[in-house]
Amino acid sequence: MQQLITSDQLVALGIRYRKEHRRLVLTNGCFDLLHTGHVRYLQQARALGDALIVAVNSDRSVRKLKGPTRPLNSEQDRAEVLAALRCVDYVTIFDEMRVTEVIKKLQPAIYAKGGDYTIETLDASEREALRACGAEVKILPLVRGRSTTSLMKRMA
Repeated sequence: MQQLITSDQLVALGIRYRKEHRRLVLTNGCFDLLHTGHVRYLQQARALGDALIVAVNSDRSVRKLKGPTRPLNSEQDRAEVLAALRCVDYVTIFDEMRVTEVIKKLQPAIYAKGGDYTIETLDASEREALRACGAEVKILPLVRGRSTTSLMKRMA
């Protein structure tokens, strides 16, 4: 999977895009069961810049965030599915609870989050890392009724 990049490759990728005056967009999440809400959100995020990198929570961090029954799909499977989407240029897996270290290494031009967040509800360390690198924060509209949690409830 060519689009999967390691944590060590983030710095070089960010430098390359800034040197070429291209806008790198970063987003992150668990992406446990890919659904329409994810796809629409990722397409909108990609339209904000020249390339989209998706930082995927590792299995360990998903368990901490969502509980012991998650993730439903492994980090490698989730990364591979995301990388197959035309709108996703790169995927990286991160093990921390917050995407702060990815932001610091990559220094994206734009950071995109879904409409279930506001700038104020972003983690303070993430906000500081975004401010420090000068990233523009874009909150994209939430697709109502489309979530992994709602899908799981319907399957139960």
